[in-house]
Amino acid sequence: MRFLLLCSAALTGITIADVAAADTLQEALIQTYKVNPTLTGARARQRALDENVPIAKADARPAVGADASFTQNYRGVSPFRNRGRSVTGGVSGSYSLYAGGRVANSIRAADTRVLAGQADLYATEGSVFTEVVAAYMDVIRDTSIVELNQNQVKVLETNLQASRDRFEVGDLTRTDVAQSEARLSDARSRLTVAEGNLTASRENYRRLVGSMPGTLEPPPPLPPLPDNPDRAVQIALDNNANLEASYQSAKAAGFDVRVARAARRPTLDASSGISHTDYLGTLDKVTGSAAGLNPKDSWTDSYVGLTARLPLYQGGAPAARVRQAQALESEALERIVEIERLVISDARSAFASYQAAVETIESAEQAISANRLALEGTRAENTVGTRNVLDVLNAEQELLNSEVLLVTARRDAYVAGFALLNAMGQAEMRDLNLEGGALYDPSTNYKRVRNKAWDWSDDPAPVTQATRTVDPAMDPRVQGPVTQPSN
Repeated sequence: MRFLLLCSAALTGITIADVAAADTLQEALIQTYKVNPTLTGARARQRALDENVPIAKADARPAVGADASFTQNYRGVSPFRNRGRSVTGGVSGSYSLYAGGRVANSIRAADTRVLAGQADLYATEGSVFTEVVAAYMDVIRDTSIVELNQNQVKVLETNLQASRDRFEVGDLTRTDVAQSEARLSDARSRLTVAEGNLTASRENYRRLVGSMPGTLEPPPPLPPLPDNPDRAVQIALDNNANLEASYQSAKAAGFDVRVARAARRPTLDASSGISHTDYLGTLDKVTGSAAGLNPKDSWTDSYVGLTARLPLYQGGAPAARVRQAQALESEALERIVEIERLVISDARSAFASYQAAVETIESAEQAISANRLALEGTRAENTVGTRNVLDVLNAEQELLNSEVLLVTARRDAYVAGFALLNAMGQAEMRDLNLEGGALYDPSTNYKRVRNKAWDWSDDPAPVTQATRTVDPAMDPRVQGPVTQPSN
C-alpha cells in the first residue's frame, strides 16, 4: 500500500511541464502515461474501435435520401429542335424491419469488441509501465556501476603510483608494477563499457518517458507480493487484462457467427417516398400532344411499400461465411488457452526471478562485507611482506564484483516484482489509487459516440499527443550522487 500511496501523492496536481525531467519513479510513470506514443496511440485505436458501435447501429436506423434532375429533350440530335424540358425532385426513405438478426448481432459484436479493446488498453498500460520501471532501474543500476568503476580506477591509479614508488626504492619488482598497470588498463576499459551501457539505458529511458533522466531517486517499496507461485497464478487468472481481452474477443466472434447465419434468413424492409415533376410549361412538346390537351404541367407522386426477400440459393456463399466465422471463433477460443498459458508462465517466472534476486541480494551483501574485510587484511599483510601486489589487486576486484552484483540484484528484484504485479493485473494506472481527471477513462468516449446518429458530427482534426525526443545526447559520465533502490 505504501507504493500506491506514494504514487497517488505524486500524481495529484502534476502537469506535463512539472515532470519535464522526471527524477522519481512516480513522475516517470505520470509522464509516460501522458505522452508515451504507445499509450496515446493505443487510446486513439480504442476510440476508432468505439466507432464500430454507431456504424453497426446505423443499419438499425432509417435511411433518407433526396434526388433532383433536370432534363432537356431534343428531336433527333439537333439542339435547335426543342422537345421540352422537365425538373424532377424527390425524397425517399427506407427502414429495415427485419434483417434475420444481422443488425442486432452486429451491434452486440461491436459492443463486445469495445470491451475487449478496453482490456487491451489496460494491458498495454501495464506492459509499458513495466518497461518504464525496468528502464528506470537500469539507469540507477548502470549509474551505480559507472561510479563503482570510476572509484576503482582512482584506487588502481593510487596503487600504481604506490607500486612505482616502492619499485624506485627496491621494495617491489618490475613485475609488480606491470601487474598494477595491467589491472588499471583493464579497469579503464570496464569503465568505458559501463559508460556505454549507461548511455544506452538513458536513451531507452528517454524513448519510454519522453525526457532524459536526471539524478533518479530510489523507487518506493513494492506492495506485498504473494508468498507462493500458486497464489500469484490465481490472482493473475482473475485479474490479467490480456486474458479478459481474449474472453471478450471470443464472445464477439460468437456474435459474428450469428451475423453470418442471418444471410440465409428472410428480410423485410419498409420504404416510402415523394417526388414532384414539373415540365416547365413544355408538357405538350414532351408528349407531342396539342396544346391545351394537358391541363396539368406538373404533379406530385408518393408511395409507401413493403419489400420482403427470401434467399433461395446464393451459390453456397452464406454457408462458407458461417464456416469461416466458426473457424475464427475456434481460433479465438484457442487464443484464450494460449493467453492463459502465457499468463501462468509470466506469473511463475516473475515470482521465481523475484525470489532469486532477493536471495542474491542477501548473498551479495554478505560477500561485500567479507570482501571488504579480506581487502583490509590483504593490504595490511602486503605492508609486512606476506602478501604480494597481485593479492591486493585480486581482493580489490573481488570487492568490486560483489558490489556490482548487489546493485544488479537490487535492480532485478524490483523489476521482477513489478513484472509479477503486471502479470497479476495490478500494474495499470488505475492500480495507483487515482481517481478523476488524472486517469484516461476509455468508456467516456464510448458513451459519447455510442448513440450518435448525425452524419455531420465529426471530431476536431487530430493532433499529436506524444512528445518528441529530438535533442542532444546526454553525457554518460555520472554528474551527481548515485542512489540505491530499496530492497
